[in-house]
Amino acid sequence: MKLPHFLLRTPMPAPADRVFAWHCRPGAFERLTPPWENVKVLEQTGTIENGGRVILMVRAGGFWRRWVAQHGDYQQGRQFCDVQVEGPFRSWRHCHRVVPDGDLCILEDDIEYALPMGSLGDFVGGALLRHKLERMFRYRHEITARDLALHQKYSEGSTMRIAITGSTGLVGSALVPFLTSGGHEVVPIVRNRTSGEDVSWTPEAGLIDAERLEGLDAVVHLAGENIAARRWNAAQKARIRDSRIQGTKVLCEALARLRRPPRVLVSASAIGFYGNRGDEELTEASASGTGFLPEVCREWEAATVAAEKAGIRVVHLRFGIILSPKGGALAQMLTPFRLGVGGRLGNGRQAMSWIALDDVVGTIYHGLATETLRGPVNTVAPKPVTNLEFTKTLGRVLGRPTMFPVPGFLARLAFGEMANDLLLASTRVVPEALLDSGYEFLYPDLEHALRHLLGRYGTMTPDDSANLPHLRREAGTST
Repeated sequence: MKLPHFLLRTPMPAPADRVFAWHCRPGAFERLTPPWENVKVLEQTGTIENGGRVILMVRAGGFWRRWVAQHGDYQQGRQFCDVQVEGPFRSWRHCHRVVPDGDLCILEDDIEYALPMGSLGDFVGGALLRHKLERMFRYRHEITARDLALHQKYSEGSTMRIAITGSTGLVGSALVPFLTSGGHEVVPIVRNRTSGEDVSWTPEAGLIDAERLEGLDAVVHLAGENIAARRWNAAQKARIRDSRIQGTKVLCEALARLRRPPRVLVSASAIGFYGNRGDEELTEASASGTGFLPEVCREWEAATVAAEKAGIRVVHLRFGIILSPKGGALAQMLTPFRLGVGGRLGNGRQAMSWIALDDVVGTIYHGLATETLRGPVNTVAPKPVTNLEFTKTLGRVLGRPTMFPVPGFLARLAFGEMANDLLLASTRVVPEALLDSGYEFLYPDLEHALRHLLGRYGTMTPDDSANLPHLRREAGTST
């Protein structure tokens, strides 16, 4: 009996050897895992060549299942396949092919599979699985094409040695595999060293293994206490402040003392710098606001002074609301919205300056590579929305009603001071420095960003294609 079959072919903006090399590098698997999927890598042995294995835990049918896949049928520069040894399918064979097409190539994912319980299994779960495969591989091809385009635009074959603080956080866990799959070397700066390549630091004690920072090309500083992790009190506000200011000072003073300092430091900041400003349009030239968050952001940015005096180009990325189902504000919204009990916060008129996680990674890379960029950089999408607009858009993407508003007094009762500064404050920020320096947003429009992040693509239309400048799609799926 002929087994069910899934095929997706997509033109890539790079030659075959570059596309295949991207798949061979560390981080490619993490980049290809959609953020809405529940997948845990337990063990990887070998490479994508014959005999390599990966052991995963995957969420299937509401339960965690162990999945062991083994690589085979490897053809250098053209193909590698994986076959299920143990897992949720009766059988599974997946071949990844890179097919030359003139100076570029076509990426092809070809899967032959069989569900448990034969015809009954296909009847019960066949349509759902095919939909799941279409979502997953559309995401994977889009990420592959866009990552390749970004590396080609900024690197041009050169690679960097980059140290990163906060490498396991929401942003760092997306940035690290992006860099390593592009051929760059990443050196994590961590509290508890786990390998000989890591740099150890204890910022609250003023300690960092500075000798291991020699020879870096760049540093990305992302570490800091999660600002929304718990209700604010005096102790929590002190942790938020100290984790940013003290950590930044310790790092920058160590970089300034190096025999050969890195060329660039990209350091996190936040649009909290501006405070609650109503409908005022805010650029990098706008004055700082008043209150706890503006004070923290001002001191946070000022703590890089030692690096600047040492001649290091410093870029302060003032992050807006970072959207990802893996963490942050969007992750917290998903459960009530999926249950149909989501709604606006307060009156819903407050401006939300947001950015998709993929564009956060892109802007960090842009900051590393763009010599003319320095100082404050508003890291937000070019189209801020009101909270009401965000609410309606998320409900539309999820196919759920949004009729349960959260009054402002309830938000203040639940979250205290944090509600005023994070949930109900209005900060309408525009990314003037990014646009002026030539950054091209991958997801400038909120609905396209949410559909990408949540895998809610729907039917591809010509308008959708216009919003995917790095991805030229020619072929769909067949089963």
